[in-house]
Amino acid sequence: MTRRTLLLVRWGVFAAACAFLYLRLVGGQGMDRPLAFWRGSADPVPWAMFGVVGALMLLNWAIEARKWQLLMRPVQRIGFLRACTATMAGTSIGLITPNRVGEFAGRVLFLDPEHRVQGSFATLLGSIAQFVVTLLVGGVALLFGRYVWHNGADVLQPWSVVVWSALLIGCAAVFLYFSPGAFARLLLAIPWLRRFERHAHVLDTIDRRTLVHVFALSLLRYAVFTLQFALVLKALAGVALMKAFVAVPVVFLVTTLVPTTALTELGIRGSVAATFIPGEAPGIVLSTAFIWLLNIVLPAVAGSVILLVARIRTSTDPA
Repeated sequence: MTRRTLLLVRWGVFAAACAFLYLRLVGGQGMDRPLAFWRGSADPVPWAMFGVVGALMLLNWAIEARKWQLLMRPVQRIGFLRACTATMAGTSIGLITPNRVGEFAGRVLFLDPEHRVQGSFATLLGSIAQFVVTLLVGGVALLFGRYVWHNGADVLQPWSVVVWSALLIGCAAVFLYFSPGAFARLLLAIPWLRRFERHAHVLDTIDRRTLVHVFALSLLRYAVFTLQFALVLKALAGVALMKAFVAVPVVFLVTTLVPTTALTELGIRGSVAATFIPGEAPGIVLSTAFIWLLNIVLPAVAGSVILLVARIRTSTDPA
């Protein structure tokens, strides 16, 4: 990648992120009713809760940065601060790509040019670990949620296919995650990836201890943002914590399985949350928007600025 191309990428991501935020936050996205619901509430502003969930946001992304740092060890040794910087930069590209699949591209820019393709393959393992956790925990929550929400009534029967599909896919993904060599061979079965065969074999060098460590961090990160969402639902929508802890994994599961784009993500998150979380719909939608702004938009804004100012090597830089 030349300096000119990298400069175009940086400014393109920044402009796209700004345009997206303008359309989403200024262009009117159906938030009038949730905001009116909050303004009409007699409860005081939960500033303490905002502080706690803000701290959890920092912990959330610190855990993700640590995961990526561990996975990059066979590729290139990087410090924790640079891993945090790369992770934030990745969120800015993720914001403007479907289901945030572009996050890895922003991260690997912070590796040396000769290591970026290998880094992309290794980064996939971190995504798989988080995906597996989302599927398994969400499937179990959807399977047993009826006992919390509806006193055992079989109202979730229409979702049984989703439950078992999520659990089966999750189990298959667990196998691939803990067998990175098999995962590499599966990727190389895709014709256009075969030219990267030499780079894909970096997956064989990631040891079992690292895989277990990264998977444990994925579980911890999942627990952190589940707690975040539950606290916000309690404060803004009056949802009991027990019900929130069961419903939130279901929301994460469904929104993960539904294809989204930048302009539809918040609307889909809000509608899914209002469907599965018991309580006042305006308060639930408001809680969903708050979590989205805190966990995705703020890091993406920071990541856009980082992409503009950070020193990133190109293939034309001197060694």
